[in-house]
This record gives sequence, C-alpha cells and structure tokens, in this order.
Amino acid sequence: MSNGPPPMKPMKQMALDIGLAPVPTLDNFVTAGNEAALEHLRLWVDNPRRSPVPTCLWGDGGSGKTHLLRAVREALREHGSQVGWLDAATLHPPEFQEHWDVLLLDDCHLYTAEQQAAAFNWFVNAQAPAHGPARWVLAAADRPPADLLLREDLRTRLGWGHVFQLKALSEAERRAVLRRAADERGVFLSDEVMDFMLTRFTRDLSSLMLLLGQLDAYALRTQRAITIPLIKSMLENE
Repeated sequence: MSNGPPPMKPMKQMALDIGLAPVPTLDNFVTAGNEAALEHLRLWVDNPRRSPVPTCLWGDGGSGKTHLLRAVREALREHGSQVGWLDAATLHPPEFQEHWDVLLLDDCHLYTAEQQAAAFNWFVNAQAPAHGPARWVLAAADRPPADLLLREDLRTRLGWGHVFQLKALSEAERRAVLRRAADERGVFLSDEVMDFMLTRFTRDLSSLMLLLGQLDAYALRTQRAITIPLIKSMLENE
C-alpha cells in the first residue's frame, strides 16, 4: 500500500533539468566580481576592429568559464563570424581552418597530448596565418597559464596576452542572488525550497534564474505558493 506519491522518474527529471538550461549569453552571465573580464569580452565582441592579442580566463569549476566562451561563440555567430572550437571532449581535433575568424579553447588544463599539439598548431596559425589578419584566441583553464601542466610552447602562448581570473560565487552569494531575484518578483522562497533548488538542479546561476522564472509563472497559473510539491508538479506536467 502506497504511503505517498510515487517518486519522480530520474530520467525525466534529468531531461527537464537540461531543458531548463538557457543559451549562454553575455547578458545572462552574473558578474559578481568578474566585471573586468565581462567588459573585456563585450568590448572585443562588439568591436569590428578586433585586436588579435589573445585572452585567457582561469578559475575554479563553476566560475563561468565555459559559459563565457559559449556566449562569445553565440555572439560571434550572430555577427556572421566563423569560430574554431576545441575542448576536452574533442578527441581528435581537426586541422586549423583558414575560414575561422576566432579560436576558442576551453578546458585547456584537461587537454591530451594530441589536443595540446592541435591547440599549439591552431594558436600558431591564428597568430601568424598564411592568409589574412591574425585571429583572436580566447582560452579557458582552471589555473593561471603559468601553472598549467601543458607543453611549454602552448603554456607560454596562453599567457602572452590578457589574463583574467574568474571568481565563482560562494554558496552564500548564490543564495543571496537567488533570494534577491525572488524578492524582486514578489516571490517567497523558503529555506527548504532553496535547498531543493540548489541540490536537485543545475547549480549555475543562469539556469537557477530561469528555473525561478518558470516556477513563478507556474505558481501564478496554478494559484499556489512555491513549494517542493509545486516544483515536482511543474516537472511532471511541463
């Protein structure tokens, strides 16, 4: 005999969680101490006369490195630019392509020997191309370029230009931002609901903000307060 509602299906919950993640943009990146890096990227993306001096972002997991690289990629694509992308999941990187306008190198600290060789080759071709102007390289890693355990020629090139440290939000800061956003909407989030949101969903702030917006809309439609049962109901029905 059942003592309560059946548990949520993990696969459905995971799929819905992924669906909640917004497209990374520079606008939905929460700065919180990373204003200098964001302003640098905004100026570069919006400047038709881009400087080819490379940029490297570094910081702990959750600081927003991949978000910013993907945001830059989306912004450049909207401008019609061609982008070369390399991350740790690109097991066999292609050769450098002349039509690339920008190179984005994510998770540099995880690169295999093959990926390091490709990244170095891309970097050399971007900075001294056979045809056309030099290309910008934007890279990201979990530590300063000088401390990366990479081949020396790649490591030194990653540190040539602009280097910015990204600071991840602390648990308290993440809660404070989420609480402030809820207050601005006139929504009450109990500590229990906040704990549920922070442990059961993607923890990056942009996804949590989108989740808050969807919860607010669902609560208004159903004329209910935001509670854990309401969150489960939304996941099951939307």
